[in-house]
Amino acid sequence: MTLEVSVGIGLGNEAWDDAVTWVGEAERLGVHSAWTSETWGFDAATPLAYLAAKTSSIKLGAGIMQLGARSPATVAMTALSLASMSGDRFLLGLGASGPQVIEGWHGVPFDRPYTRLRETVEVIRLATAGERLAYDGDLIKLPLPGGEGRALRPAAPPRHIPIYLATLGPRSLRLTGELADGWIASSFFPDHADVFLPHIREGAARAGRSFESIDRRAGGVVHFGDDLDALVQPRKPGFAFEIGAMGSPEHNFYRDAYARQGYPDLVERVLALWLERKRDAAAALIPDDFVIRSNFLGTDDQVRDRIRVYRDHGITNLAAAPAGDTLPERLDTLERFMHLVAAVNAEPAPTAAGSPR
Repeated sequence: MTLEVSVGIGLGNEAWDDAVTWVGEAERLGVHSAWTSETWGFDAATPLAYLAAKTSSIKLGAGIMQLGARSPATVAMTALSLASMSGDRFLLGLGASGPQVIEGWHGVPFDRPYTRLRETVEVIRLATAGERLAYDGDLIKLPLPGGEGRALRPAAPPRHIPIYLATLGPRSLRLTGELADGWIASSFFPDHADVFLPHIREGAARAGRSFESIDRRAGGVVHFGDDLDALVQPRKPGFAFEIGAMGSPEHNFYRDAYARQGYPDLVERVLALWLERKRDAAAALIPDDFVIRSNFLGTDDQVRDRIRVYRDHGITNLAAAPAGDTLPERLDTLERFMHLVAAVNAEPAPTAAGSPR
């Protein structure tokens, strides 16, 4: 298995020229793909059209387009457009998001996310394959019953567009194995890959698919330095925010994922402090291990060891977020990381019995 590397496009303060330079240099270094994000600011798709015109070989991923923000047909049309414009370099990342965003920003109900995810993928597959959109799902019905609509066939040429799903729970992970070309991990410790990957494997087997054909994308910040503690401490507030604020007190899929990886009491204590607006105290509860295991921090040897852990626990695509105050610093970090990944790829593959891969 050869590890690939992917990066975010690194947008900040509308720095589009920097994003072009960043992705262009990532392409030169052999990075597999560059991914946008989507919350409640810039959308995930439009920047990729701009970057498609500025690059030639790097794959361009939407990570992720939120369900509920668009109809499945709109997602399919956007995907077909981006695939055509980029020379079939587009990767479609989809995810359910959460009730705070879907209901608070988009104003649509966050209902039955698993069913909506499955049905959306199935409709997109119909559309991108050039089939008529005739679909009778529990939530999605095409054409709309009782109306004047017809089951239309897409006017754009059909093509296969890889679909990546950002999933966390066991049922949705099985769906990923059944339907998706790739998986986008979050709230993930590679040492606890057995909480996630067996469900993807089960879904793939149920659908008669190969688990190994599914790209598994996970990673974190890349930051080199000799003082590991100095690299760890500033990252703790981000975990506290993820546990306390990325969702409601009732529904937080990231918090649930950490609980399933062995930290149910910790996440409840972090949440309680966060809700009391004791943000510093919440961050102080985050163990050093949280930061170390989910990122690539320290000396070259320490970072190389973490790359091996991700590889040995079944990850095929390292999502790297190089640290640095300036674009040149981030590029230097990325190049250094790429050399370490190449060194790990050159090593003999592990053969230990019981490998999670």
